[in-house]
Order: sequence, then C-alpha cells, then structure tokens
Amino acid sequence: MSIFALMPLEIIAPTIEYGLLAPILIIFAGACLGVLAEAVVPRELRRAVQLVVTFASLGLALATTLLNWESGVEAVVAVDSLAIDGPTYFMWTILIVFSAAALFMFAETKIENASVFAPQAAAVPGTPAEREAIRSRVEHTEVFPLALFAVLGMMLFLASNDLITMFVSLEILSLPLYLLCGLARRRRLLSQEAALKYFLLGALSSAFFIYGAALLYGYAGSFTLSAIDDAIRNGTQGQGLLLAGMALIGVGLLFKFSAVPFHSWTPDVYAGAPTPVTGFMAACTKIAAVGALMRVFYVGLGADRWDWQPLMAIIAVATMAVGSVLAITQTDVKRMLAYSSIAHAGFMMTAFVGASQAMSGSQSGSLTSISSVMFYLVAYGAATIGAFALVTMVRDASGEATLLNSWVGLGRRAPLAATIFAIFMLSFAGIPLTSGFVGKWAVFAAAWSGGIEWLVVVAVVISVVAAFFYIRVIVLMFFAEPRITETSVIRPGWTTLAAVGVGVVATVAFGVFPGPLLALAQQAGEFIR
Repeated sequence: MSIFALMPLEIIAPTIEYGLLAPILIIFAGACLGVLAEAVVPRELRRAVQLVVTFASLGLALATTLLNWESGVEAVVAVDSLAIDGPTYFMWTILIVFSAAALFMFAETKIENASVFAPQAAAVPGTPAEREAIRSRVEHTEVFPLALFAVLGMMLFLASNDLITMFVSLEILSLPLYLLCGLARRRRLLSQEAALKYFLLGALSSAFFIYGAALLYGYAGSFTLSAIDDAIRNGTQGQGLLLAGMALIGVGLLFKFSAVPFHSWTPDVYAGAPTPVTGFMAACTKIAAVGALMRVFYVGLGADRWDWQPLMAIIAVATMAVGSVLAITQTDVKRMLAYSSIAHAGFMMTAFVGASQAMSGSQSGSLTSISSVMFYLVAYGAATIGAFALVTMVRDASGEATLLNSWVGLGRRAPLAATIFAIFMLSFAGIPLTSGFVGKWAVFAAAWSGGIEWLVVVAVVISVVAAFFYIRVIVLMFFAEPRITETSVIRPGWTTLAAVGVGVVATVAFGVFPGPLLALAQQAGEFIR
C-alpha cells in the first residue's frame, strides 16, 4: 500500500480579502474587457467602447481605494502576498490619478487628426501596407487595455509582500510597455528601436531580480519579506547569500528606477517612444519602482541597513550628478526630460538612504523618509505629466518639434503654453511656490534627520547645477531672439488639455498649500510588517 494512501488529505481553501483587493480586480476586469472588445466590437465603435471601459475602470478603482483607505483597514492579504497599508493606499491613489491623466493623452486625436499611435504596428515602416492603413484610418485601440495591464502590474509591484509576487508583477507591468514604446505614428524606426532597447533593459532587470530572489530564498528559506527580515535579525546563516541576493535584487529594482549606472538607454527610450507613453512611463513607472524599492529594503532588508546604505548613498550621488550634468548637454526636450527624470531619481534616493524613522516605525506627525518620498512623487509626477502633454502640442511640419532650437521665442508666439511649461520647469528646479520646492525640502529634511548630512549638502549643490538647464529653457522661450521658424503650438483636444490642467493645478496648489498633502503622506508613512 502506498504511503500516500495512509496520509489524510486535507485541502484548505485560501482566504481572499476581495474587498481590499477590489481596486486591483477592477483594473484587471477592465483590461480583460478591453481585450474582449477588440475581438467582438465593430471597428468603428471600438475607440468609444475602450475609452468608456478604461476610464470607468480607473474611476471605480480610485473610488474603492479611497473607501478602503478611509476605513483604516491595513492587512497582509492574498495568502501573505500583498501588503495593503498606508503607503500602498497613497501610491495607488496617485498612480491611478496620473495614469488617468496619461491616458487622456493616449485619447488625443485632434492634433494630427488621428491617433498618435501607428495605424498598423506590424507593417514595415514606409511600406504600402502601412500607407493603406493610414488611408483607411485604422487605429490601434489595443493601447488602452495594454495600459490597464501595465497599471495592474504597477499596483501589484509596489504592494508585493513576497519576492515571487513582485517578480510576476514586474513582468505584468513591463510587457505592455515594451509594446507601447514601439507604436509611434511618426518616426517609426526610432520608436521600434526604443521598444527593443526597453525590452533588453527589462529582460536584464528581471534576470538580476529573480537571481537575487533565489539567493535570498536560499538564505532565509522564504520569499516573504517579513521572513527575510526575521532571518537577518536572527543571524543564523552566513552573510554570503544575503549580500549577493541583496545586491542582485537592488540592481534589478534600480534598473526600473533608472538609477546610475543602470540608466544608459533610458534617454533613448524616452525619446523614441510615443510622447504620451513617455509621460506615462516617466510618472507611473517611477511610482511603482520607488514603492517596490522602499518596501524591499525597509521591510525585508531593513535589519541589514548598514550594509546597503553606503552603496546606495554612492548611487544616489552618481544618479543626481550624471542626470544633472548630462541634461545640460542635451539639445532635445524629450532627452533633457529623460535626464531630468534620472536626476530626480537621485534626489528621491537621498531620503531613501537616510531611512529616517523607517526602520523602527514612524512617530506621529513626523516626516519620515517614506512620507517625504511619497510627496516628492506627487510633485514630480504632476510636473512630468503636464510637461510631456505640452511637448505633444509644440509642432512643426514634421510633427513634434522637440529640438530646443525650435522652442526659441515660443513665449511670444504662444505665451500661455510657454508660461505653463515654465511653471513645470521651475517645479523641476525646486523653485519656491511650486510643489517641486516642497518636495525637495521634504526629502532633504528626511535625509538630514536620518543622519546623512553630507549627502544633503551634495544634493543641494547638485540642485543648483540642475537648475541651470531648466532656467535655460525658460530663457530660450521668453528672452532669446525668435528665429524664422514654422514651430507653433497646436490647440489640442480637451483630453490633452485635461492632462495639462491636472499637472499645472497640482504643481501650483501643492506648492502654495502643501500642508494637507504632507499631512496625508505623514499619516500614511509606515509600512505594515
């Protein structure tokens, strides 16, 4: 008789907290409905159906997130795979809002009298098949469910409580973005190159991450972050597997974060991808990557902070310096914003490295590293979405006019658009009365209280350097002698205007009245363990 016949077989159904998981389930259902619509809805109705499904899903997900947050329920759910806590609620909220703003840009059709996406991505650029698709006004409405799947992966990524769930969510968020990067209507070859480079970066990131996860499992005997933390505190194993796994996990996450030296192709991807996709990645992927980075290193590896803090401090300095210095040399607006994104990743890392009150829990009313970074994400994301939305409006005969020379004198030809773009530049530079200033003050204050004063001093000096290339754009628009150019600002549809409106209102409002958002971030500034 088999030994298995003598053993009682008991299968216990897992407990799934559907109420707390409702935002994720709604986004997943919306993405699946979008895929179904591509199969059954007539082509002439697909766009309208996709818009309804997409924004209804985002609206319902936002509403359920806020309701759950207001209830004050925090728990580790879905068989200990997801942590629903204050940072999760906060970052889910801003992620959904910025995703909706970016998808407003996806919906733009007025600027080119067509979608910004290629009519037939499978066709070789310049072939009769592509020209026929353009004449037939074929449209890729698949971009909306693809974006929803990316949002789903981002929400899972920043809330993951174990490394396997985090790896799966990393793939869910990355795969749709690879496709979206290669769908630009204009400059198709550049767009396809961006998609290939992003795919290679993502594959390398995933390889480092899963290898690091395997080594940490070998050290702790579990993929769960709390179990890894317990293993480090008990110190029953040697340090070899821990240090190697921690290094590889960090590399995998820093690739998604575009930190130096893992940033090399980020400017190429930003420049080649469709501008709405670039804005979506720059704002939303950053939120997911930062959330995952803090959760892994604070919750799972916080007990070994003395080993990872010095190296992360060096990476923070390199990221700030390289992003700021190379941005000065750029002659293309999108590439300049890409290096700006890299520099801002470094500024956020100053608070992350400081880890002020993040290891032992936050004090009531105090500004922790987590809360300061979350506020910074709001300031950075709002200005980024608005800036890329404005880039889509500045055009010449060949399409988007992204060369800085084309922006000379823009303040005289389109003063309102130039003024709004200047507000975003001032926010990036950290000038007072913008949310960017409050964000930099918050992360620097958190880092200072964390005991790394030298890093704050370096960050302040680099901030002064970084302000140069932002101010340079303002000078070109308003004070340089306008040249004979065909560049103009096209009036877009209401969807792009809505994206710009979200960016400028948030940038100004949270710069003048930052108190409520800072208080909300402080209340949500502690991970559940």
